Amino acid sequence: MSYTALYRKWRPKGFEGVMGQEHIVKTLSNQIMANRIAHAYLFCGTRGTGKTSTAKIFAKAVNCETPVEGSPCNECSVCRTINENRSMNIIEIDAASNNGVDNIREIREEVKYTPTQGKYKVYIIDEVHMLSTGAFNALLKTLEEPPEHVIFILATTEPHKIPATILSRCQRYDFKRISIQTISDTLAFYMNEEHIDIEKKAIRYIAKVADGSMRDALSILDQCIAFYLGQEITIEKLLEVLGAVDTSIFIDMIDAINKKDAKKCMELTESVIMQGRDINQFIMDLINHLRNILVLKSVKDGMQILDMSKENIEEIKVQADRVTENELIYYIKVFSELEAKIKYSSRKRILLEVELMKLCQPSMDNSAMGLLERIKDLEEKLEKGVQIVQTQSKVNINEPVKKKVHKMKPLSKAVPEDIKKVINNWDKFVEHFSGIGKALICDAKPIFMDGCLYIVCKDDVGKEYLSQEAIISKVNCELQNIGNKQFDLKIIDADEYKMLSGGTSTEKTNKVENNYGEIVAKVNLDVEIL
Repeated sequence: MSYTALYRKWRPKGFEGVMGQEHIVKTLSNQIMANRIAHAYLFCGTRGTGKTSTAKIFAKAVNCETPVEGSPCNECSVCRTINENRSMNIIEIDAASNNGVDNIREIREEVKYTPTQGKYKVYIIDEVHMLSTGAFNALLKTLEEPPEHVIFILATTEPHKIPATILSRCQRYDFKRISIQTISDTLAFYMNEEHIDIEKKAIRYIAKVADGSMRDALSILDQCIAFYLGQEITIEKLLEVLGAVDTSIFIDMIDAINKKDAKKCMELTESVIMQGRDINQFIMDLINHLRNILVLKSVKDGMQILDMSKENIEEIKVQADRVTENELIYYIKVFSELEAKIKYSSRKRILLEVELMKLCQPSMDNSAMGLLERIKDLEEKLEKGVQIVQTQSKVNINEPVKKKVHKMKPLSKAVPEDIKKVINNWDKFVEHFSGIGKALICDAKPIFMDGCLYIVCKDDVGKEYLSQEAIISKVNCELQNIGNKQFDLKIIDADEYKMLSGGTSTEKTNKVENNYGEIVAKVNLDVEIL
């Protein structure tokens, strides 16, 4: 006899074998016991959660001669016929390959005939969302008023693709993802029955990788058993089969990024590659590791949320003290974008190494977060006592400072012509600044509106930096040097500018200098890019 895959061999034959869907099992069992059976059901949920298995059990239960508390007895002639796949009353249809109008018309003709054995003829239509629009329309009337001896069970992973006219004619049951604990317990029972030695850690890891799907878990387990035939399955052997890596590498990688140790990041990447690990899987696991750290730092009693061993949680807790929430969110964003970009690339290693280098050397990153990282780096250097050299005139500290009192005439207020002069000479004005201030002012745009000079920054990062008292003082000083006038200056970001410009009149809009339309388009484009 040919080998039967584990997920087929252990497919449940009664409701008691359906794991993690107690809310659905209870409802269907009560309907059978109370003889309140509907004519159409919709089973929806992610793959491997028991939709088809539950449909088959239900089809068997409604035809069973002696059901036990709503569940099939599996002993009567009807149950045995269905278990042996010889029943003419259970019709399974794959909507992915039978999605035309003609296929549905055949069903409409067949439902007229009574079942050859049992009470009901049950149609199980899998992946029903694949039906064409014409096929759905052809099914409508039959689905709403089928013969008394017919039951329709529609199964799908994408219920949002099913027309509302179909949904309203069915009782809908949503299958939840199966918990890691339930999958672990079930796998342990199956392995005991199969007389296969496997570590508890390996079972736990399989349950986690399965992502709520019992079928995925059994398929992974089947693969491991075949690879290490006759041997005990350990967590190390499991990682070899899956192309995954141990948790310690993720801890070392985040520590290296946090210390800006690019060499260590490259060495860890080399280790992952040489072990034959899958880069996509590595990035996904790294994101999950970052998420676990964030949960521990941000959520009260976060240890109860994480489904991990105590040893791993203790290691993560130690690392959580070395990294901030903002850094974690930034890392998750970077690696999530990398995961989407790397999926179809043939140069996965290079893309991964480039992102690691950018994280270790913020000077390579021109984004807003990159600028914040540079500022943070400067602050850390100042805290450690690193001297920051500034070019300034030499002053003899031994000489007493003589304060010179100048009688300065109050400056007159800048008029539109003065502001226009500043806007036209903005490039020269920017040259008076350096470092981060110069970069942010270069990205900003000068706007004349309501008699004021507005400096419109790309985002709140630029606004916050330029709004510092020292920076505003320098800006005002340079503005006065241009026109010897007092400028009414305001620092805003692009969102605030949109609100202000949206509420101005046509007369105010006409006052905007230096190609107002092009500036607005530029600001909007910059916002979209961010």
